[in-house]
Amino acid sequence: MFGLSGFKEVDPGYVAEIAAKGAQLIDVRTEAEVAQGVIDGAIHIPLHLLPLRAADIPQDKPVVIYCRSGARSAQACAFMAAQGYRNMHNLSGGIMAWARSGNALTQPR
Repeated sequence: MFGLSGFKEVDPGYVAEIAAKGAQLIDVRTEAEVAQGVIDGAIHIPLHLLPLRAADIPQDKPVVIYCRSGARSAQACAFMAAQGYRNMHNLSGGIMAWARSGNALTQPR
């Protein structure tokens, strides 16, 4: 269920499940953070560029936004929800929670 913020907080297990079904992953971290590893299949859109690249984010499937800890990605989800996007998900705990849960990171393409 989506909260008043217009997006849903989700855990790494849920993200893995919906990513396998075609959800779009968006990484809003900095270039330096991305160089340390990404979730496979994610598109990198730094948070400060999100307003300029919002049109790159699909509206026809679930979208998961993540950052290092979940704070910047929550801001990104709130912004996208305010733009009328639905089906937005924030990876609670960010990529750190993803890695702590034993999920793989890959090198950025």
